[in-house]
Amino acid sequence: QVQLVESGGGLVQAGDSLRLSCAASGRTSRLYAMAWFRQAPGKEREFIATIDYSQTTTYYADSVKGRFAISRDNAKITVSLQMNNLKPEDTAVYYCAAVVEMTRWWTGPRVESGYDYWGQGTQVTVSS
Repeated sequence: QVQLVESGGGLVQAGDSLRLSCAASGRTSRLYAMAWFRQAPGKEREFIATIDYSQTTTYYADSVKGRFAISRDNAKITVSLQMNNLKPEDTAVYYCAAVVEMTRWWTGPRVESGYDYWGQGTQVTVSS
């Protein structure tokens, strides 16, 4: 099993930056890719960004491309999300996710079903 714990959420103003982190523990040597999703009030959870183990492949949602950057530290088994120029519509609970199988990730890096493990989420609120 793998446990994921997010941190770094908070209340910021529009235009501010925030950095989220997710620490993995347990059988972390099996993790291939890690990702961030978010869920706004009254909406379904949506894909934000993902990164593979080698850090050579990343995908972003169009809504955050150019503003958010995903990175990971394989030595510390963490994944981070640098969020710049935040907007009120970025307000949501942000979830960290991870997957073990490479082939599973490649068939669905942007969908929830492509991931095995999930964190509890961290709240990000952006005021206008």
